[in-house]
Amino acid sequence: MYTNSSQYWTNHFTHNATFERVDWDLEPKLLDGQKKRILKSLQAWQLGETSEGAHLLAAARKYAKTTNDFIFPIAVELFIKEEQKHGNNLGRYLDLIGEKRVSKDWGDSLFRKIRYFNTSMELWTLAVITVESAAQLFYQSLKDATGCPLLKQICDDILIDEAHHIDFQAERMLAIYRSHHWSIQPIAFAVYRTFFFCTAAVVWFGHSKVLSVGSPTFGRYMKDMAQKFQNTFGRIKKEVESPTSLVPMR
Repeated sequence: MYTNSSQYWTNHFTHNATFERVDWDLEPKLLDGQKKRILKSLQAWQLGETSEGAHLLAAARKYAKTTNDFIFPIAVELFIKEEQKHGNNLGRYLDLIGEKRVSKDWGDSLFRKIRYFNTSMELWTLAVITVESAAQLFYQSLKDATGCPLLKQICDDILIDEAHHIDFQAERMLAIYRSHHWSIQPIAFAVYRTFFFCTAAVVWFGHSKVLSVGSPTFGRYMKDMAQKFQNTFGRIKKEVESPTSLVPMR
């Protein structure tokens, strides 16, 4: 059940920040063919992970005023810092292999434009869950795409964090979804599904060279994403429809 509080997540992110799971004394070992396969996607995801998160934090603060959950923005701020840690680690790896950090990517630019105009916590949460779900597949594929121990450690660190990120966001989505009138819930769920799979398709076409390591075809990738949708949104729907489901604590 999704029942953790904003204070719980504040404590979690604070504690998790004390762990260093990457041994930077390791030297990167990347074959030319492997670098060619992963470089553009690695650069794009590094850029995406370095977002300042100002608009997300603004939406969280606006949401907090409506729910009196004023610890929630603190948890969100710590979540953003954890994402930025991922970007810093990926950037450091790019530096070590002698490749530049990019300042512009079409996928990142698209999502930034969407984020810029979004003040809804519901849409923010939907977007983050979707991207984090795709990120799990991406970083697992990135880990398996090379034999580089350093890159594998970076990916493992991110994958550990991402699992908690999805739970953090899913708890908020459950609270938001439950707050809708029963007549609106089916419409909201249809929007979730449409956004999730349309975004998933965009991610594939931008990063199929890496994603195909773990999901060899587009069909397989979408099937893997469908399982992630069910694990998160299907669980949310089931909990709301269950008469014994619990309201998440703040």
